[in-house]
Amino acid sequence: MPGPILHLGATVTCSHGGQALPTSPNPRVLVSGQPVVTQTSPYTVAGCGFVPTAGNGPCVTANYVAAAARVFVGGAPAVLLDSISVCAPTGTPLLPVQTQTRVIGS
Repeated sequence: MPGPILHLGATVTCSHGGQALPTSPNPRVLVSGQPVVTQTSPYTVAGCGFVPTAGNGPCVTANYVAAAARVFVGGAPAVLLDSISVCAPTGTPLLPVQTQTRVIGS
C-alpha cells in the first residue's frame, strides 16, 4: 500500500511511548533534507514506559520486517508509514507519529 517514506526527522515511538531513532539511515538519499530510512536500519528505543513486574523488560531495539515493495534505496526497501516493525524484547510495533508527506512510496 502506498505511503509516505520515513526519514531521520520522523517522529517514531514504541507502543509504550518511548522515542525510537534509526541507527543508520541512508545518507545518499534525502527527503525534506533528511536521510531516508531503509529496512536494514535498526532502531534504538529510549524511554519506553513498559515496566513489567516479571517479564521481558522495556523496548530497547526495533527492526522493520516488511517495507516498500517498489522503492529501494541502496538495494534495501525503503520504510513507509505503514511498514511493519517489531520491538525487542516486547514484540510490539513501532508507531510512526509524524513524517514528511511529499514523497510517497509503495
